[in-house]
Amino acid sequence: MRRKSSSPRMPEEMPVSRREERKSRHRMEILRVLRKSQQPLTSGEIAEALASSGYLISERTVRLYLNELDREGLTISYGHRGHTISDKGLAELRIAQTVQRVGYLSARIDEMTYKMTFDLERRTGTVVVNTSVVNPRDLAQCLDAVCQVFYKGYGMGRRLAILEPGETIGGVQIPPGKIGFCTICSITFNSVLLKHGIPTASRFGGLLELRNGKPVRFAEIIHYDGTSIDPLEVFIRSRMTNYRGAITDGNGLIGASFREIPEDAREVVLHLEEEMARIGLGGLMTVGLPSQPVLGIPVISGRVGVIVIAGLNPIAILEEIGYQVYSRALSGLLDFSRLITVDDLPDVLQKYLT
Repeated sequence: MRRKSSSPRMPEEMPVSRREERKSRHRMEILRVLRKSQQPLTSGEIAEALASSGYLISERTVRLYLNELDREGLTISYGHRGHTISDKGLAELRIAQTVQRVGYLSARIDEMTYKMTFDLERRTGTVVVNTSVVNPRDLAQCLDAVCQVFYKGYGMGRRLAILEPGETIGGVQIPPGKIGFCTICSITFNSVLLKHGIPTASRFGGLLELRNGKPVRFAEIIHYDGTSIDPLEVFIRSRMTNYRGAITDGNGLIGASFREIPEDAREVVLHLEEEMARIGLGGLMTVGLPSQPVLGIPVISGRVGVIVIAGLNPIAILEEIGYQVYSRALSGLLDFSRLITVDDLPDVLQKYLT
């Protein structure tokens, strides 16, 4: 009987997808090294910089990558002096970083939910806030409209904080001539529930359409696990909101988010919301019924849909009117003792106008 000849075993090859993924990662790391440098770098210098970051790539391989990047216009060669990153390369790097940050917001929500220390019964500890950098005179011009957003129930409760020039929260520093306008972030609601043993699934943020002051549908939505920035920041900058209509006749578009809670926790959540509202932290607009859609949004079996008001709503009306405001959602944690009520705002603001 003839024995079947067998082919010699070859070393296992890395799957194409993994090779391409590694190659893409190495290219991006080279661009990052070049972006940090103020002068051209040689392949040897780049290889050293990569090694210090944990990427062991030979000088020859770096040189091959640079040849590709030069041909694609992502880097510029200066001969023996080395290479620099081009404008096209900077744009490519920004796009790559954005893709890598998809899902970042969901992770940030979870992080802040766990870090918040506020105790609802004792009314002590930190709460999650949004921070907007604004000219105090611009705020004074729109003060009535801002207060009306709070009074109409379109804000996350009725508390806020004012930060002095020079103060910092998270990565936001208040520059001279400006103030920080901090509002309660809706993630505070998640954290209060978690501390009472109730998990919350944050699904998306969007623009909620109001008719006669009642929510009717989400006109626009962005899922939290598919974005790197807060959805309301996107809608505000795009001038897609209509807070003026909401506070004038109840017909407008305001920021809100959609959460899900376990159906067995529904009554407890309603009780906690009452407690939060009593001290100026409330922000629930709608609590659905078990396994039932809310404003047409389907809810999986065993859960209840909840619509939560967006914390940035009060200050966002300034940008809608035409004033320049820089806002950052989930900017950081602030002690509850720093919060004032909206009724105190006119007097507190006055000292920044003199």
